[in-house]
Amino acid sequence: MHPNPPRGTHLRLDGISKSYPDRRVLTDISFAVAAGERAALIGENGTGKSTLLRIVAGLEDADVGKVSAPGEVGLFHQQPPFSLDLTADEVLRDAAAPLRALGDEVTSAGEHLAAHPDDPGAGTRLELALAEAERRGVWELDHTIDELVEGLGIADIPRERPVREVSGGQLARFSLAWMLVRRPETLLLDEPTNHLDDRGAELLARMLHTWPGPVLMASHDRAFLDESVSHLLDLDPRPMPRRQVDRVADASDAGAAHGVTRFTGTYSQYVVARADELTRWQEQYEREQDELNRLRGRLHDDHRVGHPERGPRTEARGAKKFYSDRNATVVARRVNDARTALERLEDEQVRKPPKHLRFNADRSLAAARRAGELPSGALVTASNVTVRDRLRPTSLALAAGERLLVEGPNGCGKSTLLEALAGRIAPDDGSVTVAPRGSVALLGQDAEVSGDDCVRDTYEQLVGAELAARRPLATFGLIAGRDETRPVNSLSVGQRRRLDLAVLLALPPEVLLLDEPTNHFSLLLSEDIERALADYPGAVVVASHDRMLRRRWGGQRLELHPPE
Repeated sequence: MHPNPPRGTHLRLDGISKSYPDRRVLTDISFAVAAGERAALIGENGTGKSTLLRIVAGLEDADVGKVSAPGEVGLFHQQPPFSLDLTADEVLRDAAAPLRALGDEVTSAGEHLAAHPDDPGAGTRLELALAEAERRGVWELDHTIDELVEGLGIADIPRERPVREVSGGQLARFSLAWMLVRRPETLLLDEPTNHLDDRGAELLARMLHTWPGPVLMASHDRAFLDESVSHLLDLDPRPMPRRQVDRVADASDAGAAHGVTRFTGTYSQYVVARADELTRWQEQYEREQDELNRLRGRLHDDHRVGHPERGPRTEARGAKKFYSDRNATVVARRVNDARTALERLEDEQVRKPPKHLRFNADRSLAAARRAGELPSGALVTASNVTVRDRLRPTSLALAAGERLLVEGPNGCGKSTLLEALAGRIAPDDGSVTVAPRGSVALLGQDAEVSGDDCVRDTYEQLVGAELAARRPLATFGLIAGRDETRPVNSLSVGQRRRLDLAVLLALPPEVLLLDEPTNHFSLLLSEDIERALADYPGAVVVASHDRMLRRRWGGQRLELHPPE
């Protein structure tokens, strides 16, 4: 939590720019979020959304620019806002402590006013304390805690258990509960729904709709964006004069935010509007390039016309010279006009639309299937697979081309089932069988690759030099070329998870397991992955809370229930 002196009711950013030694991330970011508004930062992985939230929270400094936020600023992100040595009960009590103290302040102020009715400041003190208590929900505090504990799926965790012993998803939900109980005036959320089931996401959406202060979030949850935000703040490149971009960055670089575009409407409406804008942008760029080429050609031709070969001076040529000089004046004026138009257009031309990354699934497995090389029958079979306290007896069988969506609330064993299918854990009962020539690969919920080596070298180390040469990293459209030489640890979580996916697909498995495949991925990549899954020739098993992915799912479904 970061205290800020009250400066009105708006969160304001004015000219925020940020660079790291190897790259520029943010340039001239300015916007405002009013009290009661819920704004979402969107953009490609690596455009600086998390960095911007950290700057607003006071955890990182901008190179230039100013941030003004009302009251206390709270950021929900990957790092818990409490010590991992605390128990579950202590975490909740720690979150509520300032609000309990505020309730005590109201009581104390009321008692002081009753004892000193003539004190001119007593009434004001009570009035201010009551207003703050009302804003922060002091009178509903116990109900709020109970609602969050139940709705976020952490009610079954023993209150005396240290939170360092809970799972990563449970720890994230404790962190979110802590922040929502604490109720800062300015609320910042970085991927708040990544570990929430439907009930948790719906509870969060309801709470945000009544949040009294400004809310700024970064989220790749498309359904949540549709339901929860009042407007979107797009950090992806936008049409603007190239000269403005060239001052600070490569005009073709899609990986650094330069300014921000505000869009009022739902995510679904934004997708249509953004596609239309990109089409108009491309058309404008092509028109301007055609005009630039025409003006350059005209200058070249007019220069040739204006410089005829000179010959010896004669009386006949004197008259000819008179007309030639007049013609030269016309040509010179035309050349000057063309040069002026060219210089103006070169200065004002729109930047080239960036080529966004587009995910390209490898086609070698499809070719193998067409050639009849994939095993016939079931590629993977699970028979009454059971993991004590985590997964009820579960059975399934999938052949090539079949897709299965695993659904259910938090704690029902979705990730456990995928880990058992991948051979990462041994079931307590039952068995998993993979076809003799079949391979299985799992993309986990969170980024697994790390290290100080550069992205390209890390990819080669993980897949082998021969395979990396046959299927370069650029094959998949997951990592921009400018990022291949950066250290892995300098990438965003979404970019590192993209690298995980590239490593997994370098040698496409017959059985593809994806645990929350849209977590941390940009909105455009999530759409690409959905389309690729529909055509994947092997067997696919997906566990996901992504409501939009689930609404569109065209394959089989398996509903899991929590162990009793």
